[in-house]
Amino acid sequence: MAMAFSFQTFPRLETERFILRKSEERDVADLYELYSDSEVVKYTPLLPLSDQAEAWQEMNWHLETFALQVGIRWLIEDKLTGKVIGTCGFLHYEKEYARTEIGYDLAPGYWRKGIMSEVSAPILAFGFDCMKLHCIEAKVDPANTASIGLLAKLGFSQDSELREYEFEQGQVVELLQFSMLRKDYRRL
Repeated sequence: MAMAFSFQTFPRLETERFILRKSEERDVADLYELYSDSEVVKYTPLLPLSDQAEAWQEMNWHLETFALQVGIRWLIEDKLTGKVIGTCGFLHYEKEYARTEIGYDLAPGYWRKGIMSEVSAPILAFGFDCMKLHCIEAKVDPANTASIGLLAKLGFSQDSELREYEFEQGQVVELLQFSMLRKDYRRL
């Protein structure tokens, strides 16, 4: 069996319209714009960012996640404009179980344009082919119908409802758990 991804060099991926890459200092303003939008963070534990110092913290979290080998968070850069319009990637990577969780966010001006489907395809391929994952999971707020629709379109199956699972923005929330197994991915 081939060796899994070693986390030595941050992987750069591309689609027809987007570059998926590592966070860099030049991205702080775009990350601030993204995460200061209440619609972007609505279904996350984050509160909207209030200043660029918090955007630096978010960027450093992306870099630390990779350095600790517990995840990979790609920035989604529009090839035409060079603007970062969202992020997508893995967190809670458990190498010993060949499992991780996918997460993503996108600026509202780019919703419903097929962007997350486009960028998720090479990220899922990277997970199964390069990281040698057995399972990719996703946890979604039941009210987040757009995310639930995306996961269905990508081929994820709903596994369970996680009752009072997470504390988000001052309240306990239910989450739906989805997964895609390697064998499911291969069938697609």
